[in-house]
Amino acid sequence: MVLSIGERIKGFLFSPSDTFDNSKGDTIGDAFKYFVVILMIPAVLLAIIAAVAFSLIAGMLGMFGVPMMPLGAATGPLLAVGAFILILVGGIIGVFIDGLWLHIWVYLVGGKEGIEQTIKAVMYGATPSLLLGWIPIVNFIALIWALIVGIIGVRQLHGLSTGKAVLAVIIAIAIPLIIYVAILSAFMATVP
Repeated sequence: MVLSIGERIKGFLFSPSDTFDNSKGDTIGDAFKYFVVILMIPAVLLAIIAAVAFSLIAGMLGMFGVPMMPLGAATGPLLAVGAFILILVGGIIGVFIDGLWLHIWVYLVGGKEGIEQTIKAVMYGATPSLLLGWIPIVNFIALIWALIVGIIGVRQLHGLSTGKAVLAVIIAIAIPLIIYVAILSAFMATVP
């Protein structure tokens, strides 16, 4: 059964297990199209926010006699386009890197359905954070829900137990986090 984008959104937000079961036969191209469509939502919203924020700051600086940027009034729209492209390209590159990294751990805990299934789990699992992640306070809940939806995706698409899916996702998150904390700690130790 082929689901529309609206049905997928509703499914991944409210009944992810069933929706992942219905998505097992999706191609990576199907998941990619869905991901790009929902990635456009935060890309557009953040581009608008960037343009409005720049306009406000430029207006305030103008009130104090501070000259505009070298491009003048065109800077706001250019900033918006740049933010949109950065979010779109960064999101696309990031989802494939995240999928590849996660797949290492999925494979090691027993997931043998292929990297495509892992990348699909990451793309579809991002639904809550991409749709709701721009809203203050709600963004924290959306991030946790996206993590849970991603775990459900790994479980359903690879036929793993919940424990193994959780283990794979936790390891994939913990290792970069530990490295980040170690680097930050080393840096902080060198600051007088």
